[in-house]
Amino acid sequence: MYSAIRRNKVNSFLIILLFIGIVGGLGWLASAIYDSPGIVITVVAVALGYAAIQYFAAGRQAISMSGAQRITEADNPRLYRVVENLAITTGTPMPEVYIVHDPAPNAFATGRDPEHAMVAATTGLLDIMTDSELEGVMAHELGHVRNYDIRVSMIVYGLVVAVGMIADVLVRMAFFGRNNNSNPVVMIFGLVAMLVAPLVASMVQLAVSRQREYLADATGALTTRHPEALASALHKLSEYGRPLQKQQSSMAHLWIADPLKPGVMQRLFATHPPIPDRIRRLLDMGGKF
Repeated sequence: MYSAIRRNKVNSFLIILLFIGIVGGLGWLASAIYDSPGIVITVVAVALGYAAIQYFAAGRQAISMSGAQRITEADNPRLYRVVENLAITTGTPMPEVYIVHDPAPNAFATGRDPEHAMVAATTGLLDIMTDSELEGVMAHELGHVRNYDIRVSMIVYGLVVAVGMIADVLVRMAFFGRNNNSNPVVMIFGLVAMLVAPLVASMVQLAVSRQREYLADATGALTTRHPEALASALHKLSEYGRPLQKQQSSMAHLWIADPLKPGVMQRLFATHPPIPDRIRRLLDMGGKF
């Protein structure tokens, strides 16, 4: 169990290092060709500044986009007490609890740290889950909070923005540069950067998201000491899952199951790892307690 958590943390760290390498490589290309280190410094600073703003605002934005409504214990004792018991068990502050009135079974967590956390479940999830399965799902969501996944996702988001901005700068230089004798070379590199770098950046971002899902599964299973319950919940999500009424691609990575239902390219471009893989990992963990 602990080895699974450690492995997923290492994988996330290595992927982020790869991401930083992509940003650095593009920045070096831009600054070397035009002999202007200020290009990459400015672009990365702007991108990380934008990510910082999103870091503080993203939680409330996600709640607003999902249409979630905050509840108290009196509104839904079952969900509230499950979350409260998990918070006590893990020693984390009690998060705000929300319900999304949607028949599609799903749940998500957001917030920049445990002191500003929010968790939400859909009415469809509450309808089909047993108490132990619901506990497994909410332990997974609190795992995202405890692992500071919103912080990781915002760092990666800032790097994605940086890659896009640097690629855009390169292609504009390629087409509109007038003072560079190697403009054809700049054009070639700029076009390659424009077409390839953003695609690679998006794929790396999705890889980080998938690793954090594995990590939240392992953390949730460790919290409840019942990985089979979360595995059963994931199986139900696979069987009864459907697109949410309010689909937002920008927050698809927050849900426990992908709400967008990607098709042929699912494994490459999905925000979540395949549910069968997650179930297999959880069942493997079950025998190691």
